[in-house]
This record gives sequence, structure tokens and C-alpha cells, in this order.
Amino acid sequence: MLTKNPILNLTIITLILISITTFSLSNELDNDDVVDDDVDELEQLLSIDEQEDQQQQQSSSSSSGDAKVLSKAQRIVVELNNDNTQKTIGKNEQVLILGYTPWCPRSAELMPQFAEAANLLNDLGSSLLMAKLDAERFPKTASSLGIKGYPTLLLFNNATSQPYTGGFTSEEIVIWAQKKTGKPVVRVSSVAEAEELVKKYSIFVLGLFEAFEGPDYEEFVKAAVEDNEIQFVETNSYDAAKHIFPNVKLSKPFIGLIKSEPEKYTSFEEPLKMEKILQFLNHNKFPLVTTLTELNSVKVYSSQTKLQLYIFAEADEFKPLLQPLQEVARKFKTKIMFIHVDITEDNLAKPFLTMLGLEDSSKTVVAAFDSKISSKYLLESEPTPSNIEEFCSGMMDGTVPLYYKSQAVPDNTNASVVVAVGKTLDDLVFSSSKNVLLEVYIPWCPACDVTAKQVEKLAKHFKGLENLTFVRIDASANEHPKLQVTDYPTLLFYPAADKSTSVKLSTKSGLKEMAAVIKRNVKAEVEGTVVLRLRRCGGDCRIVAVEFCVRKGVEDGGLGWSSTKSVAGMEDGGLGWVADQVVGGWPWHSEDGGCGG
Repeated sequence: MLTKNPILNLTIITLILISITTFSLSNELDNDDVVDDDVDELEQLLSIDEQEDQQQQQSSSSSSGDAKVLSKAQRIVVELNNDNTQKTIGKNEQVLILGYTPWCPRSAELMPQFAEAANLLNDLGSSLLMAKLDAERFPKTASSLGIKGYPTLLLFNNATSQPYTGGFTSEEIVIWAQKKTGKPVVRVSSVAEAEELVKKYSIFVLGLFEAFEGPDYEEFVKAAVEDNEIQFVETNSYDAAKHIFPNVKLSKPFIGLIKSEPEKYTSFEEPLKMEKILQFLNHNKFPLVTTLTELNSVKVYSSQTKLQLYIFAEADEFKPLLQPLQEVARKFKTKIMFIHVDITEDNLAKPFLTMLGLEDSSKTVVAAFDSKISSKYLLESEPTPSNIEEFCSGMMDGTVPLYYKSQAVPDNTNASVVVAVGKTLDDLVFSSSKNVLLEVYIPWCPACDVTAKQVEKLAKHFKGLENLTFVRIDASANEHPKLQVTDYPTLLFYPAADKSTSVKLSTKSGLKEMAAVIKRNVKAEVEGTVVLRLRRCGGDCRIVAVEFCVRKGVEDGGLGWSSTKSVAGMEDGGLGWVADQVVGGWPWHSEDGGCGG
């Protein structure tokens, strides 16, 4: 096999040719054709070798930029350990430390961003020292610094730490670091400086002032200090401002937001107060449609726009939707945040899809989550721009119903314990005319298995009691607004007369105790059934007797109650009844006999 060393290849070819020549001379046969074939094959192999070398060189050159950045960052970023950490923090006025572990995916994503930020800050002449600590190798040192999760960024200012509250791209790290080390605003004085600035930042705030003083300017600077993510830029040059923001107003002061996306320029129109500026940024800093990533996820989830519309779709399938969705998003700006999530990214998409009960979906899903009221909505129709716009309008005017996840309706034929899902819980429990014992469980709970067996036995024991049913539901896969359970397993008895209340049974009790509680509650339900008998007396109707009874046709399940039991002293004395009415939840029949009652 040939090597990729040209000198060694030439030596091999020479030896082979000498061997061939020797072999040819030592034989009387003419083997010229064979020799030619061998040489051709060797030339082909050398050609393949050269192509591979060229490909490796091209690959090396394409990644050389990244390698240089990392190599430079390795010289700039200080490696911390057990011995040098406290010395480094003590000797430097400001130190930004990255605590990481090699096995953490988010640490792996943040490391190159941190390295690039170190290079940018170094080029800007920042005195901030950048350092990193492998928390897996040096756990005690990490713990002493307050590093508990990974990755963690901490700024030490004169040996006092403060948590990092910025974004996680290199640009965002630089902006946050500069703001926290005394440079919250960048000043631009000329068009040339403006040209360089536009190349540097993907999003920034421009402030045009007559002079860098006064109440308006002070509010601008206070907002710059308070904000942790966006670079603030100030200028008193109208030409420089116009180069940055073409539609800048002639009047000063002027504030505008610049973004590198379709909605590039947004003017600030409110009174110039810090709170108003920050509110303006919170409502406008995101693109019309944001693509969720590991790096921006924290910023997206903490957005002040609490109603967020998520489009879960593969990147290629989403591309044709992007432009029309941007137009839809513009109509609901500041009210609904539009977010695209690549459905193939399990870390980002699956937690949301699981909340919808659609974790196995591979098709495009459109849903909305309102963190303000802990609710969710699902688009049931095709995910077209027009349907999405109608869906958003419905959420705004309250016509779109809340979504509760539900499994498919099961077959409960001959089941002693009926299986309910989100869609059937109303019919089987809350709207049922019977007493119901509801078992709420989750599949991975060991104690739930024990309780399930007990419920099966109880259902068989009470099989003859027609006004009592046993129902179970998997709370991990089904939801209902009336079912608010957080402990599993849970057993709830819902009386037939009033489903708004329930009796909780202890799942730690034995079968005998559970059966006694069920009997007691069924008995109370029977005792509580009241019959009012009305008699026409002259021109009005009066209650003359009260009876307790078991509903007609229902067996007493061994409780020992007769179907009708009159209260002593309440007989009608032969006057005759003109109306019967059962109250307390049972079906009733009334004929007022002309009383109008």
C-alpha cells in the first residue's frame, strides 16, 4: 500500500520498476503490456493520494480561523486549579470565571463563545481577566466559588462575586462584561466610526443627543446600566446617526433600536424615562420570529411577552413558512412572541411536546403557552399562515379553548375498573349520576401498582352496587381542569349528589379500611336523599312530610335500608299527596296539582 509521502512513493515506484525490468530481462517472454498496466495502476493510486492531500489541506485551511481563535483564547483565558484560583481572584480587580464540565453539552456550546469573547475584549483593551475552571477535576474549588450547575459564569469584582445575567453568545458576553466593568455606553463621533459599529453589533440602541448631559441623557445612561443584553450607543453627530438609522428624526433627543433582521429599525416614541426605555427593548429586542437554541433559550423563556406561539417543525419545512409568518407576527407584536423550534432537536422540542402529549410527533405542530396563567393552546387545523393568524386572533379574544392533553378513548367493555382519559373524565366522573371512586396514578410510580391491585379487588367486592363505579386515570398522559392532583397515587370518592366535592381515601390503608370508607360514604349518600311531599291547602302548597329513601330500582348493597322510610310523625293522615319531589341530586318528578309550585 502506498503512503502519502512523495519521496517514499517515488522510492517504491523505482524499486517496483527495477523489479519489473529485472523480471523482464530474466524471461524470454515479452511482458511490455503487463508492465504498462502496472505503471498505470500506480499512477492512479498516486493521483488518489494527491487528491486526498488536497482535500485535507482545504479542510485544514477552512478550520484554521477557528483554530487560531481557540489557540489565541488559550493564551488569553487563564486555566484555574486548586492552587491558583484564589490568587488569581485576589490579584486582579475584575475576573470573569467560567465553571464547566467536559461532559456537559451546554458547556461545550458555551466554550467557543467564551473564547471568542476573550479575544474581543482583549482587542478592545479591556482589563477584565477571563478564566475557566474544570469543576469536575476541581470540585472543592468550584464549590468554594459557588459553582453548583454547569455551565456557570461569575464576575468577581474586587474579590466579590456577582452572578452573570447576560446572554450566551460572544457578542452578548462582551456587552455584559463591558457594562459591568464601567463602560455601559459606546460613543460614536463620526460616520467612519458609525460604519465600524454597524459591522460589530447585530443589535444595539442608538441615542442622539445635543449634549451628553441633562435629565434625558441621564435616563438613557441609567437604562444602559440596567439592561444586561443590548449595547447602547450615543452620538451628537446627526450624520453619524443617519448612517446608523436612516429614518432618524432631526429633533434631539432621539432613541432607536437597530437589529440585523427584516424589522431592522424601530423608533422609541415614549417619554424618555429609564423604565419606558427598558420596556421598549423588552418588547422589540427579539426578531419577529425567533429560532430557539440552547444559547438563547433562557432569554426566550424569561421574556416579558408571556404568551408565546411555538412552531415545531424541521428546519427545511419551516423555511417556506418564515416570511409569511413574519408578517403575521408583526400584527401581534408585543402581544404574542413567535418562536420556531426544530422538532428534531430533542433537548429543545421534546419537553414542550411532552406537555402536549405529542412527544412522538414528527409532523409540524403549532401550540401556544401562556406562562402568566399556566395555560396552553393547540392549533387543531393545518399549520398554514392564515390558520395561524386566525388561531392567534382567537387567543386574543378568548374564543380558542384551553388545551388539555388526552390519550385516545379506550375500550372499557367488561372492565371492572373503567379507564378514563382527559376527553372522557367529565362523562365518567363529573357528570355521572353515580357515586364514583377515582384512582389517579402515574405509570412509573411503584406505590401506584399496589393501589391499583387494591382498587381491582374493591371493584369486584362492590360489583353488585349499581350506583357505584370505579374509574382510573393516568395523570401523566391526561389532563382536566377539575382534576388538580399532585400526589400519586390518589383515591377520591365523588358522591352522586355533589361532584363539586370529593372525599380523599388514604392509599396507605388496607382493603378492609378502604371498603369501610366506601360503605360509609355510599350510606351517607343514601341517607341524604330527601323526598318532599307537597299538599294543596287552600290556595297554597305546603311541605307536610319529609322522607328518606333509596332511589327506585337500586339495590341497597347489603346496607340494610328499605326502599322507602317515612319520618315518624310526618304521615299525611289520609289527606292524599298531590306532588312528589326528590331533592339532593336524584332524578325527580313533580306534578303540582294546580298549585303552580
